[in-house]
Amino acid sequence: MRPQALLIRNKLIPLAVWVVGLLVVWEGLSWFLLHVARVPLAQSRLPFVHQVASAFWKYGHTLLKEGGVTIGNAALGFLLGAAAGGLLAVLMSLSVWVERLAFPYAVASQMIPILGLAPIIYGIVRDEQVSRILISGYITFFPVALNMLRGLRSVPAASLELMHSYAAKPWAVYWKVRLPAALPGLFGGLKIAAPLAVTGAILVELMGAQHGVGVIMLRNLYYGPSHTYMFWATVLAGAVMGIASYLLMSLLERLVSPWQPEFRPKGGGE
Repeated sequence: MRPQALLIRNKLIPLAVWVVGLLVVWEGLSWFLLHVARVPLAQSRLPFVHQVASAFWKYGHTLLKEGGVTIGNAALGFLLGAAAGGLLAVLMSLSVWVERLAFPYAVASQMIPILGLAPIIYGIVRDEQVSRILISGYITFFPVALNMLRGLRSVPAASLELMHSYAAKPWAVYWKVRLPAALPGLFGGLKIAAPLAVTGAILVELMGAQHGVGVIMLRNLYYGPSHTYMFWATVLAGAVMGIASYLLMSLLERLVSPWQPEFRPKGGGE
């Protein structure tokens, strides 16, 4: 067996076992709460997995349509936030004064709870789409800036001295040395921010939007026990979008920076 195939198998098998085990425990706890403990409204607390899966399948078209609205706005905000964070990281790496001026404000901006900021932004903008984009960008901005700045400054001094010995211009040093060194940090920030951007977009939708997964989630929550399975289906839909965004960033990282140690094929194999 080739090393790469063996590596994939070694990663997928534990993941599959973990997922199946989690679903079995979930189904067992749901059955226990309903039939043994006889907890009131047990299915509202922890519904059967197969019932949630049935609702997911039955209303899949609606979830896909509304999920497209959510992920579209989250993606746009994510791109804008990543661009702003990357630009700020480059500027701070170029100038200590820029870092001293900008970094404290960037940190202070993250002290505002997103749960409190979302209704404020929505109340000011009065546009659900713009609000989702702004919140998603706000969440993305800081982790990207912080991690990319760390990466830009992780270049060994010997590499910089070598570039200077060849009289390389500053832009050449950044393009050939600093930016490649910053890619692992950049993608680390992107992988953190991508699921959070989706969460931020859903949070804004709970404030009173007309379309999106958050809207369906809120409506089914208000309907109570009769719509429990659909409510949980929307929660899982939001989780799937967050996981998918993380996996997409991981795939892009593998394609853009394949030289990282964890992406190198291991020796040996069957």
